[in-house]
Amino acid sequence: MSDKEPEDTAGEQSRSEVWKTQLRTLLDVKPPFVPEGASAMTLIVWREPGDIGAPPHRHPGPAFGYVTEGAVRFELEGEPERVIKAGETFWEPGGDVIHYQDGNALTDGRTEFIVTMMCAPGQPMLTLVEEEELAQRAHLRAPRPNGAG
Repeated sequence: MSDKEPEDTAGEQSRSEVWKTQLRTLLDVKPPFVPEGASAMTLIVWREPGDIGAPPHRHPGPAFGYVTEGAVRFELEGEPERVIKAGETFWEPGGDVIHYQDGNALTDGRTEFIVTMMCAPGQPMLTLVEEEELAQRAHLRAPRPNGAG
């Protein structure tokens, strides 16, 4: 041992306490359920300028996301449409809830987000919702901005 290295009598180098201040909670929610035997899948999703995103769909379990670039137009059944910007988070409960929108809210820039989903065994991570079901559940959709449909 050189005379420049600190000696640690416990046999370990001393640890800094700075790690306790090098974090920030972005989202803390209790999901309504996690499917039995679920696996976690993390994806990077991107949308080019003006891309409306996936058609109305649902996930078998909860999903948690973080927008890394741009802005996502986000809408879940029963909630008003909102825009989630880079540095902000979102989550959805999964199950029966329809996810109407996940498109790029920008017409002049790319949008990207990271999402972690709890996937039920043997089920796809995303299932599209048929037009007939959308019509039957239309009363559950929050009013649209400017009467958009």
